[in-house]
Amino acid sequence: MSARNPLVPFAALSATYFAHIGFFNPYLPLWLKDLGLPIVVISLLTSVQSFTRVFAPYAWGALSDHTGERVRLLRWSAGVALAASAGLWFHGGPWWLAAVLLALFTHTSSMMSLTEAAMAHLVAGDWGRYGRIRLWGSAGFLLTVFLAGAWFERFGMGSFPAWTTVTLAGVFACTWALPDAREKPGPLGHGVREPVVPVLRQPVVRWFFASLLFHVMAHFAIYGFLSLYLDSLGYSKAMIGTLWAVSVAVEILWFFWQGRLIGRLPMANWLVLCGAATVLRMAITGALGGWLIALFIAQMLHALTFATHHTTCIAMVSTHFPGRLRGRGQALFTVIGYGCGGVTGVVAGGAIASRFGFEVLFWAAAGLGALATVCAERVRRLEKVAGTPPGRPA
Repeated sequence: MSARNPLVPFAALSATYFAHIGFFNPYLPLWLKDLGLPIVVISLLTSVQSFTRVFAPYAWGALSDHTGERVRLLRWSAGVALAASAGLWFHGGPWWLAAVLLALFTHTSSMMSLTEAAMAHLVAGDWGRYGRIRLWGSAGFLLTVFLAGAWFERFGMGSFPAWTTVTLAGVFACTWALPDAREKPGPLGHGVREPVVPVLRQPVVRWFFASLLFHVMAHFAIYGFLSLYLDSLGYSKAMIGTLWAVSVAVEILWFFWQGRLIGRLPMANWLVLCGAATVLRMAITGALGGWLIALFIAQMLHALTFATHHTTCIAMVSTHFPGRLRGRGQALFTVIGYGCGGVTGVVAGGAIASRFGFEVLFWAAAGLGALATVCAERVRRLEKVAGTPPGRPA
């Protein structure tokens, strides 16, 4: 059996999970708009995903670290999320939608941190190998963001719940293809959370998480409002899907080639570069939204602002949260970045966009990118002083 075979099911799960995300995240705001909801309500409903990332990933991560049952927890999460998606077929108003999205996101928001934790020991610091698995997720995202854009342009947004159910059914099926491996649990009663505290007291870890917070918070101008912004500028749904697809295409290229590129700089240096690229991307999007070529250039920066940043963060988490800390380390990555950063980014973004417009929102995101860059530079200096080989698992 090939040494890579155990990772094939993870590639399939990544592909189906991000195929779900590829249509759900870009088009959820447009579906909610189609239901007649105002921007403030839309921003609150889309923030439910980020809200669940404040508590769900760490709870699931701690449970998986204690029991070692990462794969079975993934299957449970996927099954409940699939069942919850049936609620989208009923129109019960904003409160009903909030309850359905809360149930759905509580189970999907932790899936990738569980998957990353289960997969981390298999790649063993080989980030080229990691990239070749992760690119299948990007390919799944690319496929559905493009197809869904064309579909919704032609047939309208009414089939959004059906897309949700079908894609989550694919995710659920793929969880059953994962190797049914169980890691040895820690001793009963032995502290599950306490060992994390000394790690969090390290200045380099605190500055890393600060950079992550601002970086992801800035990106919720893209995740939560790019589709609405482009729609307000008169772009068709097909063109909106194409612009999303461009960002994912360069993401795939990066993941494919990162084995040859990522080692050319220390991980902390990549963190600084990704922050600077975020400032540029948000500024271009806000200032030149009416110029299609500029939007293509901004979306191409996704290779740095997301793909490179994601691998860099996974590598640094693997360094500082090895072994039995792995599940909680990956969960903290999700909680701090996509949970706390996401809730703040979407809620504040909705308020800014409603009062001042989308252009101001993207300039605010550029400012957050600048803060992320400053924090990343602090990480780089601390790593240099400590002589830590950044991004290499302990």
